[in-house]
Amino acid sequence: MKASTIKRLILWTPTVLTAAWEYARHTFLLPYVSMDTGNVISPILVFLVTVTLLSKLFAMLENVQEQLRREQAVKAAVQERDQMARELHDGISQSLFLLSVKLDRLDRAESPEEVKQASEQIRGTVRHVYEDVREAIASLRSADTAAESGMPWLQPLQDAAAELEESGTSTEIDWQLPDLLLTSREKVELLAIVREALMNVRKHASASLVSVACRQVGADGFRCVVADDGLGASPGAESAKGHYGVRMMRDRAEGAGWSFRFQSPRSDLETGTSVEIMRQPSDAKLKP
Repeated sequence: MKASTIKRLILWTPTVLTAAWEYARHTFLLPYVSMDTGNVISPILVFLVTVTLLSKLFAMLENVQEQLRREQAVKAAVQERDQMARELHDGISQSLFLLSVKLDRLDRAESPEEVKQASEQIRGTVRHVYEDVREAIASLRSADTAAESGMPWLQPLQDAAAELEESGTSTEIDWQLPDLLLTSREKVELLAIVREALMNVRKHASASLVSVACRQVGADGFRCVVADDGLGASPGAESAKGHYGVRMMRDRAEGAGWSFRFQSPRSDLETGTSVEIMRQPSDAKLKP
């Protein structure tokens, strides 16, 4: 039975029962049942029907809603895998093509210096592919954790923070978003953006400290900032060829209807980088 049908039954059953009882009482039972007695029987009758019938309807509604939540979590995980497939195509496949070009260049090298330079470039490309593969595997595991546990923030962020700690970067996480503030799909998208920002810090920033602060804004908005004190990005790095991380974060945020801001150096530091994802609360959108 659909949730909408159950809701209609819950809404109309007491109304129809009360109307039927009052009609029967005034049409057929009035010579046998006094007004005072009928007034006592009415709430008792509604209570008994509520206990026997509506309690079952409420249980059915809860089961349907729980099934819908599970289906949404599975759908979010499937969509995350589709997104990951696109990212693998755009990132790793292009890196492998670049690797083949550099191998051709190595074959054509004539001097030891050219051989050494080509070898270093190949090693750098291989390391880049290795990091991309690690991030892809970590993101897929994170999607599984999110779908199964219903709490997508805890374990994946702890894993990313542990990797940063191992590389010598202290990590501070201040997550104050209520779990019901976001849909399952929005949780997956926001988690993926934050993880990508942390991975960029680990790969490029040489930072000593990175912080993740996410807070609710208004009734249904939020603001999430990932900031580090590292070297910062070079001018134009956000849109430079080969820098897919920022582009993918922006695409994810805009696809979910959120605003995205990449700032390097940070406004409060001469160095460092900050990534901000924000959803305006609905009441703010109504203001002129």
